[in-house]
Amino acid sequence: MPPSDGWYLAGPLIAFALVGLLALAVRRGFGRDLGALRELRADGLDLFREPEDFGLLSPAAIADDAELAEQVRRILAAAQIRSTLVWRRDGRVAVLVFAEVVEEARRLVGGSADRQ
Repeated sequence: MPPSDGWYLAGPLIAFALVGLLALAVRRGFGRDLGALRELRADGLDLFREPEDFGLLSPAAIADDAELAEQVRRILAAAQIRSTLVWRRDGRVAVLVFAEVVEEARRLVGGSADRQ
């Protein structure tokens, strides 16, 4: 076949059409699942992490406001215990420390904040 017949375009056009149909089929198949997932997330489902999962850190204290949590953090810093603050979903503030020092941190701040 001479290249002027236009058949040299047929192969790439067929390939693009097949890829398009495949993409449409995949989108339709996953579209239903994604819609259900969006509904679950709207209901409060949080995939990929637990609400109280802080990885290597553990809560040493939980305070109702940021000022109290900052005071606890300063007490821990004075004792050479590294800590950080995290705002929880319920609006309270958690003071997090590494798991190996959580008991010592809780003893230090004993009456300063709610313990978990």
